[in-house]
Amino acid sequence: METRELAQAPRGTRSSLLWLFRDREDAGRQLARRLEQYRLKRPVVLALPRGGVPVAYQIAEALEAPLDVLPVRKIGCPGQRELGIGAIALGGEPILDHDLIRALGISPGAVTRVEAEERTELERQRQRFRGDRPLPELADRTVIIVDDGLATGVTARAAIHAVRALGPRQIVVAVPVAAPESADELRPQVDDLVCIACPTDFFAVGLWYREFLPTSDETVISLLQQARRWDEASPSSGTER
Repeated sequence: METRELAQAPRGTRSSLLWLFRDREDAGRQLARRLEQYRLKRPVVLALPRGGVPVAYQIAEALEAPLDVLPVRKIGCPGQRELGIGAIALGGEPILDHDLIRALGISPGAVTRVEAEERTELERQRQRFRGDRPLPELADRTVIIVDDGLATGVTARAAIHAVRALGPRQIVVAVPVAAPESADELRPQVDDLVCIACPTDFFAVGLWYREFLPTSDETVISLLQQARRWDEASPSSGTER
C-alpha cells in the first residue's frame, strides 16, 4: 500500500485559524496537482455529494478522467443528527460504529429508523443525480473517491466499502483537509490517501475554506452534465493505459 505524509496546517485556536482554500473549486485545483501521477492510469473519479462534486469536477477535468457521483449518507445519532454513528453508500451495506452506539445507549430500533430515513434520502439522490444510469464499471480500474473534507471519516469508509465490492484495481481517497485521527484510521483501508492539510486544530471542514456555502442539487447536476460531455467526446474514454 502506498502512503503519503499529510501536510500540517498552522497551529492555532479557532479564532486564529487561516483559511487554506478560497472555495471548493480552488481546493479541487490544488488536489488535482497532487494527483497528476494518476493521469496515465485513466482513473474514474467518484464524488461524494453534494460538497465533494465541485472538488471532484476540477480533478476530473485536470486528469481528463470520467466523473461520476456516489451518493453516501451519514447515519446520525437520534436527537443529535450531526453526530454520526454510521453511514451508508449507494449499493453498499451500512457501516456502523457499534462502540459509539453502545456507549450512547441507542437501541437497535432507533438505529433502524434513522437508517431507513437515510436510505430514503439516498434513493432521492440516486434518482436526482443518476436517474437510471448504473454506476460506472469499476472492475480493475483506479478509482479516486473525492470529498470536500474528512471529519469523522464515516462517510468515506462507507464509500470505500461500496467501491471495493465492485473489484477496483486501486482505491485512492482525495480530500483537501482532514482531521488527523480520521486520516490515520482511513489510511490503512486504501491504496493512497491524498490530503493537502491535516491540521492539529481541525474543528470542522468548513473552517478551512474562505467560502463554504452549501452545494445545491442543481450545481451537482450541472457539473455532472458538463463532465459527461467531455467524457463522451474523449476517444480514450473508459480505457486504462
